[in-house]
Amino acid sequence: MDSFAVKIEGLTKVYKDFWKRKSVPALTNLNLEIKQGEIFGLLGPNGSGKTTTVKLLLGFLHPTSGRSWLLGKPSGHIQTKNKIGFLPEESYLYTFLNAEEILDFYGKLFNLSRKERKERIDKLIYLVGLNPYRKRLLSKYSKGMLRRIGIAQAIINDPDLIILDEPTSGLDPIGRREIKELISEFNKQGKTVLLCSHLLADVQSICSRIAILNKGVLQVSGNVKELLCRNEVMEFLVKNLSDGDLELVKKFIAEKNGEVLSMHPHRSTLEELFVNIIQQHN
Repeated sequence: MDSFAVKIEGLTKVYKDFWKRKSVPALTNLNLEIKQGEIFGLLGPNGSGKTTTVKLLLGFLHPTSGRSWLLGKPSGHIQTKNKIGFLPEESYLYTFLNAEEILDFYGKLFNLSRKERKERIDKLIYLVGLNPYRKRLLSKYSKGMLRRIGIAQAIINDPDLIILDEPTSGLDPIGRREIKELISEFNKQGKTVLLCSHLLADVQSICSRIAILNKGVLQVSGNVKELLCRNEVMEFLVKNLSDGDLELVKKFIAEKNGEVLSMHPHRSTLEELFVNIIQQHN
């Protein structure tokens, strides 16, 4: 158990209607393990069970059946609260405060000393690129700026496990790149990151393993590179051939004295894998 930051066994959640009758399951018999120190992507279309899974892990919901653990303790255990950082898909922040004030507020919730709060606030505001706007009210922030301060809020307690729901939503390409670099830095520090995102290119570039949910059921999980590897399609990287020779490369590569630099299975994109899996199970 200690080698896993997150462990899920048979987790199921069935919501009931007003008359207490069972409705469509939001999550069905989910089994999943996330190793300590890895960046793990939890993917799926809207209504697939991602948010339900996160809420169950954090103790916001009670499961219909099954169990889960965070950092070696049962989900919702009080001892793990200070070791977890969470950025929801929609951050509900006090917009009448500025960046310094909102981070100071959350720092107090974690019982950080005044000196520690100041040090972390200064560091985090620089880290997420909001130093020029640290005194601006959050009501004047753009959506991208709110995501940045939301990430700073999620890590004010220097957590071991960071759960991020759509962290790059609303950001421009430069902002997305900066946030991905920040997430990679978390990984270098030994932190575990659970990333939920619809931006599959972002997930593909930083996650080591992923799981794809659809209609509350786990469809596939595993190493990203292995899942995207297509053995039935081969790629050749060659040199010393003219444009004309390239047309005949399959038949005459040896005859033309071309040098094969690499030959490996073609790798599809995570978007292709995602769409194929969802279409197969709809």
